[in-house]
Amino acid sequence: MSYTTIQPAWVRIAHWVNALAVVLMVTSGWQIYDASPVFPGLRFPSAITLGGWLGGALQWHFAVMWMLVANFLLYVGLNIASGRLRTKLLPVSFRSLATDLAAALRGKLGHDDLTRYNAVQKLAYLVVIADIALVIVSGLTIWKPVQFPLLRTLMGGYDNARVVHFVAMGVLVAFFVVHVAMVALVPRSLIVMIRGR
Repeated sequence: MSYTTIQPAWVRIAHWVNALAVVLMVTSGWQIYDASPVFPGLRFPSAITLGGWLGGALQWHFAVMWMLVANFLLYVGLNIASGRLRTKLLPVSFRSLATDLAAALRGKLGHDDLTRYNAVQKLAYLVVIADIALVIVSGLTIWKPVQFPLLRTLMGGYDNARVVHFVAMGVLVAFFVVHVAMVALVPRSLIVMIRGR
């Protein structure tokens, strides 16, 4: 019996590297945030942060930042070069999105064919790609505001870049939570992301 590869090795590797990088970036970012909150009433418990203190969190954040950026550029580059971006994630029409979203909300969205993404999945993956790009750009603006004056201006200034970075991180965390919930509903997708088929 022959099996068709659903997720090539480079997609699976990039997926798991990204998952690790996002968890480390978010938890160290929460520790950094707590040292100087953007929203005074919002703090993160130390039990879910990484680094122990501001200096430790910054070291984790800056170290993992390179892994996230390199992995993101490789993933997007290979998706474009292989044509996978065009064939797997595009197009997304409003009609197909509305139909699939309505089916998902009724619990009627099928997941029998894991070789194809439905319109909701396509949109979610496109949004998270754009969101990670925004996390990176806003993060660069916060890290080096003097060296990147154009980015600082595009972000509306340093303080606004912090808000953009925080909101983009929130979108990433929301995607992560929904993604894990969907894997729990369709466990075969986890096997595919480990074995490729």
